[in-house]
Amino acid sequence: MLNNTTIISLILITYFFNVSSQNEQDIQTLSIFSEYVKAKNYDDAYAPWNEIRQRNPKFNKAIFVYGERILKHKIRTSKEEEKIFFLNDILKLWEQRIDLFPSTTPIGQYMAKACQLKYDHRKELSISKEDLFYEFNNVYESDFETFTNPKSLYTYFSLTVDMYDLGKIPAQGLFDMYDVITEKVDSEVKKYTIKRNSYMTLDGETKEMTRSDKSKFNSYNSYLKAYDQISTSIDTKLGKRANCENLIPLYTRNFDLYKEDQLWLQRAMNRIYNKGCNEDPLFVKIVEKKNELSPNAETSFYLAILKEKSGLTSEALSYYNQAVDLESDDFSKAKILYKIATNFKNKGSYGKARSYYKKALKLNPSLGKAYLAIAYMYSKSANKCGDDNFSKRAVYWLAAKEASKASRVSPNLSKKASEYIANYSAKAPQKSEIFSSGKEGQIISIGCWIQRKVTVPNIQ
Repeated sequence: MLNNTTIISLILITYFFNVSSQNEQDIQTLSIFSEYVKAKNYDDAYAPWNEIRQRNPKFNKAIFVYGERILKHKIRTSKEEEKIFFLNDILKLWEQRIDLFPSTTPIGQYMAKACQLKYDHRKELSISKEDLFYEFNNVYESDFETFTNPKSLYTYFSLTVDMYDLGKIPAQGLFDMYDVITEKVDSEVKKYTIKRNSYMTLDGETKEMTRSDKSKFNSYNSYLKAYDQISTSIDTKLGKRANCENLIPLYTRNFDLYKEDQLWLQRAMNRIYNKGCNEDPLFVKIVEKKNELSPNAETSFYLAILKEKSGLTSEALSYYNQAVDLESDDFSKAKILYKIATNFKNKGSYGKARSYYKKALKLNPSLGKAYLAIAYMYSKSANKCGDDNFSKRAVYWLAAKEASKASRVSPNLSKKASEYIANYSAKAPQKSEIFSSGKEGQIISIGCWIQRKVTVPNIQ
């Protein structure tokens, strides 16, 4: 007769034998489907992958990483009911991953992926835009910190606009969400720009990089390009819904209710300025109230503009400098310097504008739009800054050179920069004119505010 100790020993031996046997089977199955996935043979990978997923989903995170690739392939290559099955299965897969591997599965990121998939296939899944809006809203409320995908952020805002148009949310709700999304985009742009700048010199040249560094650098460029695209799309989607005719009555009506709310004041004055409504007395009222409660870089910037408008130039300059000093990091200082420069540019004070653009570029060498702004100012000054027709048109070479810098430091501006370069190059002296002028290879000094030299190209 077996005693208790012997029985327990036999149970343990049997248990560990079974565990060892199962682990060996799981390892073998994992190895089989992993090799298929690496070879992009997703159809053959499906069966062994699904087997281990059903048997022991917690065995290895690769079940979820590779499983996502397998199911995305199945979705791409299937139709009708089979496609709907795989769509629902990948949604289930993401839910399982959140449940089983929470420490490496950001809720906002994966919930947003699920919402985006449903949006992209809303017809097959028979989901209304209203239901999708509330699902995205749940992501926003659950974990907005990791909800960073550019496409999904735009989709969420697009659905918000659709709900506004249907009368499901008020104007204030729409504008609040616009601020939330744009602030999120600005935050992500700042993060990736700072990372990108770590691989660049102050002159905007890239440093020597390893293969790993180049991969990271290209990744940052991709994200920045994506965020730039959705920023434009967000403003386009908002359209005339946020024009002065709509904004001013809304903020006038809500001012007394929110006049002690610093965030509301901050967003209101930024939006009114960005939409060109700052001639309205309400703008002054909001800026002064915000400055009274909590002065910051932007209130100083707006106060500078108001002082300029009143003809108080020295006070305006003091506020501009204060705006820069109040920012805490180089990226934010460059951003406010860019706004100051653009204000001078819009008033035709090109020399001051260039000075501030250059200061901004020293702090953020990835700020390609500053080079485009300088190029634009050069082009607008061509007829004023030359001694004769040839030297006037030579200014366009300077403009094209600045535009090319924009393309180098900001890949997301490549297309726009190419358009600028083509335009300016066409307006500069052509080969026949260079030949007849006899100035090939000579250095021409450009006067007035530009005060730069340009070399006449050699004819080849």
